[in-house]
Amino acid sequence: MSVIDVDTVTWAPGSYLHRLTAQARDSLRTMTPRRRAEPGDVLISQGAVERHVILLHSGISKVTVLTAEGVDSLLAIRVSGDLIGEMSALNDLPRSATATACTPLVYSVIRRSRFQTFLEHQPSAALALAGMVADRLRWANQFRVDFTAYPARVRVARVLVKMALTYGRRTTTGLEIGFELTQSELASLCGAAEVTVQKSLREFRQAGSIITGYRTVTVVDLDLLQRTAEL
Repeated sequence: MSVIDVDTVTWAPGSYLHRLTAQARDSLRTMTPRRRAEPGDVLISQGAVERHVILLHSGISKVTVLTAEGVDSLLAIRVSGDLIGEMSALNDLPRSATATACTPLVYSVIRRSRFQTFLEHQPSAALALAGMVADRLRWANQFRVDFTAYPARVRVARVLVKMALTYGRRTTTGLEIGFELTQSELASLCGAAEVTVQKSLREFRQAGSIITGYRTVTVVDLDLLQRTAEL
């Protein structure tokens, strides 16, 4: 696994570390030893009775939930600076989803008691946590609005725009979404059938807004894709 210099990482806008003051950020980052994970490693498991939180110092993780039909549905992506598992630490309930590494990760495990003490001594960090949770709820609400207000093709374009702007890596050809994403996972995020996603991606390729590879998508004409997404 490649070595990651986490001290040079830029925290993603909206991530928990990005919201913190420098003092609170340094305190949280140095609270516990850092660990490493490889793609496919499970960080937390749906249904597990545990209360610690995970802080991502670098890398990308996906959050999935196993449906009643036995299908893994992709709920969200977590990136450098994000917290994972904060809900169980707050509401004392079992894990509601599974988090799996998509790329090499550097992360730390923070016991619930230590995290609570941190929040008690850093009121601004508690407010930042509330803001992060509120934004995630807003995103979930927006997803529901998009699901009812827009056709599947537009929803696919909207998800691609959001992911390119949030997680995209600038290359010579455009914004490459910086982790592997299956069409099934993309369909879960869009609330669309996989065959619909396949058709939409083919149309976007033909229009010249994206190029695709094995589990990769690169947005080459962001303006065109945004118009398709009605943004």
